[in-house]
Amino acid sequence: METAMSSAADMLKPSEAAVVARVALRDVNRVIDEHILPEGFFSLDDGRRVAATACTLIAFYFDSAKRLTSEERLFAIREVGSRLYRFRARALASLMEEDWTVRDEFLTIDLAPFVRRTKERMERLAAARKIIISNPDVLGGTPVVRGTRVPVHDVAASVAAGLSTDRILAAYPSLDVDKIELAAIYAEANPMRGRPKASEDLPGGAVIVTDRRVPRRRKAG
Repeated sequence: METAMSSAADMLKPSEAAVVARVALRDVNRVIDEHILPEGFFSLDDGRRVAATACTLIAFYFDSAKRLTSEERLFAIREVGSRLYRFRARALASLMEEDWTVRDEFLTIDLAPFVRRTKERMERLAAARKIIISNPDVLGGTPVVRGTRVPVHDVAASVAAGLSTDRILAAYPSLDVDKIELAAIYAEANPMRGRPKASEDLPGGAVIVTDRRVPRRRKAG
């Protein structure tokens, strides 16, 4: 399957890396700025880019913070990082065959679960990229779910608002459960630029009590 052949050398935007590592965008920028990621796992040329395998190290660093000291986490990142870098030309699926255990005297750390999660999340990101298109002839180039006129960020906003899957499917009958999830992944990895446009529609159930407009007070000069 094409979406399963993600390469360890794939370079991601910080927002995409945040989705794969399941951390906040600021955390991705932090591991770059504070040199937590080893050299070779990110690029600053023509905008920030993060290697797919770096998501393994990013996820480990933050997820293990409550159990390991900063020194122990950095040690594991250095040890595993050197191995990951050697395999950067391979498909992520093939990395599951390797041993990702780190040992330091009495301490043993296994990063295999993080490698596996990176592989799985990269596959979902690849699937999301595949079903989303942007065509100038469809809604002016707004990203939509392939084969529909459903804006991907509208679907993601419904998910973020906590609407049930049944309600979202009722609103967008051309979608299915998997496409809803992929739309949310794509939108998170590719956030809209600028501030969202304010809606002029009233929330459901709202009633206008008065339409009297109150002029703003001018600030004292």
